[in-house]
Amino acid sequence: MEGTLDALLHGFSIALKPGNLWYAFLGCLVGTLVGMLPGIGPLSGISILLPVTFGLNATQAVIMLAGIYYGSQYGGSTTSILMRIPGEAASVMTCIDGHAMARKGRAGAALCIAAVGSFIAGTFGIIVLTIVAPPLATLALRFGPPEYTALLLVGLIFLAYMSSTSLVRTLLMACVGLMLGMVGIDNLTGHFRFSFDLPALGDGIGIVPVAVGLFGLGEILSTPSARLQGEVIRPRLRELWPTRAEWREAALPIARGSVLGFIIGIIPGSAHIISSFLSYALEKKVSKHPEQFGKGAAAGVAGPESANNAASTGAFVPMLALGLPTGPITAVLIGALMIHGVSAGPQLIDEHASVFWGFVASMYVGNLMLLALNLPLVGLFANVLRIPYSYLYPLIIMFCVVGVYEVNHSIVDVWIMLVMGVVGYGLRKFGFDPAPLVLGLVIAPLFEQSLRQSLIMSNGNYMIFLSRPIAAGLLALCAVLLLLAAISAISARRDWRGRLAEATEERP
Repeated sequence: MEGTLDALLHGFSIALKPGNLWYAFLGCLVGTLVGMLPGIGPLSGISILLPVTFGLNATQAVIMLAGIYYGSQYGGSTTSILMRIPGEAASVMTCIDGHAMARKGRAGAALCIAAVGSFIAGTFGIIVLTIVAPPLATLALRFGPPEYTALLLVGLIFLAYMSSTSLVRTLLMACVGLMLGMVGIDNLTGHFRFSFDLPALGDGIGIVPVAVGLFGLGEILSTPSARLQGEVIRPRLRELWPTRAEWREAALPIARGSVLGFIIGIIPGSAHIISSFLSYALEKKVSKHPEQFGKGAAAGVAGPESANNAASTGAFVPMLALGLPTGPITAVLIGALMIHGVSAGPQLIDEHASVFWGFVASMYVGNLMLLALNLPLVGLFANVLRIPYSYLYPLIIMFCVVGVYEVNHSIVDVWIMLVMGVVGYGLRKFGFDPAPLVLGLVIAPLFEQSLRQSLIMSNGNYMIFLSRPIAAGLLALCAVLLLLAAISAISARRDWRGRLAEATEERP
């Protein structure tokens, strides 16, 4: 524990450097704005700003991009409370009671409870991350290629199992991402693969143009341009502080949401979204006055807002300690580290201690910055919501094109981004989630390398995955998840046929 504290103090010496403080502030500010603006979200914001980090070192890049992620969890509550429009998917549950409080003249109190709950939950998550990540990374150093292959497979299947779309569709998207990740020079043999004789594809299809295309351009194309501007309730500064009764009502939900959110955040999937729904359901279940939910209950704001912030911090545990992305946002962050020559995973703490501990310390500082940003400046941020989308979206598209071109000065990357934008639009229209595609693209090199190294170790014998206890246990978990998904699909189909039969019998 003493060694962890010394390392954390070293991290603060890095995080408190003026340059790193600036990028932490910039990430938190952009994250707040991204979370507030409906239709953009943290994934689109990180993807669009990924090219900006190429002039930075690895520590500054991950500090800024992570600030956008957890900053968006703060910002999403502002539009939910003031306009009843979730700026970010994780803030859907905050709309219900947050806006009801605003209609009663308690908008400032709702915003304060959301900001303080987010701060407490985020700080709790960082403390647990500081304690848990180093020993978990030490354990993971015992993993060989078979264990890593099985671990990455668990991540993909767990993400598909937790996805809002069907398991088959999610796995299909992940497989497309894995195939795109095989384009370029084979690391083991040096042969060109699937490059269509384009030298620009020698290094493979970049994460940046794919992410910016799918989540930046694709999101804009799929969002209606004629979006109606809703009424914005303007909170007054003197009304920001909640009453004692509101604090008492919010205290336990903040504590429960912090613990629940962090635990769910470690699990692969859209944890920050799932945690807010579960937290709201839990608070309504344990409340002595469940009838107040939906009518302005402070617990309905405190619980979900705490849970989504704790979950966003919990997602960094498997990302930093195991190199396992738990969702598309952490996948893009891993991609950003890889672009700067840093591999997320067990070796990160030993080989790049300054990056790891500087990043962890910056999250403590970032949470304080977000608390300072989200309370006094909430009136100023409310004015941002009045910007017409006809002005905002062309600027975002221009930024996408310029940013992608500046990465490698390659027009091929711009074409990839444009194609992926159209693909992202089509996927959304047909009910496919594009996020697993990026996840597959990010893990493809490591997954292929681990799989081939495992087969080289065993002379092509696939039984190596069953002969090693950890790998066999992880594969057994994959089989259980697939079996549960199959049972769920069969029962859903039977229910559908039963309802269809009943409807047919009722017809005269």
